[in-house]
Amino acid sequence: MMKAIVAVDEYYGIGKDGNLLFRISDDLKRFKKLTEGRAVIMGRRTLESLPGGKPLPDRINFVLTQNKEYNQLGIIPIHSLDEMQEIFQTLRSDNIFVIGGASVYAQLLEYCDTVYMTKVYKHEIADAIFPDLPNDEWNLVSKSDRLTDEKTGLVFRYLVYERSPNFKDNWDFQLCKNRFFVGSSTGIPVSKKEDCVQ
Repeated sequence: MMKAIVAVDEYYGIGKDGNLLFRISDDLKRFKKLTEGRAVIMGRRTLESLPGGKPLPDRINFVLTQNKEYNQLGIIPIHSLDEMQEIFQTLRSDNIFVIGGASVYAQLLEYCDTVYMTKVYKHEIADAIFPDLPNDEWNLVSKSDRLTDEKTGLVFRYLVYERSPNFKDNWDFQLCKNRFFVGSSTGIPVSKKEDCVQ
């Protein structure tokens, strides 16, 4: 399953007018460390919000877009979840990070087993919100001390959430039945967990 990485305010806001709510140097360095050498998947507007509107270096950049004419150097456009399934057959899904925006998180969070979250203890007006992480589906497994960004004075901490074992086990089987990232060794839809293969 994939990973998601996100920075949120106190009410899970993540962006306004196509821009991030916060830019914290240490958080950006952590983002780079976690995603470098891996694949990232994002929406078109997220790509266009990156410096120069260019893809992230030293990463495979997948861009979800309904516009079949959209393309630029350094990206791999994906136009549907079915197309994504076909492309990702050649990649380990745990090497793929979902990086936004809000609609992409909403579509793909159910296919993630880990969320790397930076929580900033400030409320900003936002028009993009990160989905809720229900307690019965997600466990908080790591929490840093509160940190302070020297440049902005923002107080934040790093949180890591993982899917609860029971929920993940049941959901993995549903993904297997749907043949999304996981399938049967014969290519025939499966009916038992033991028929699933990674």
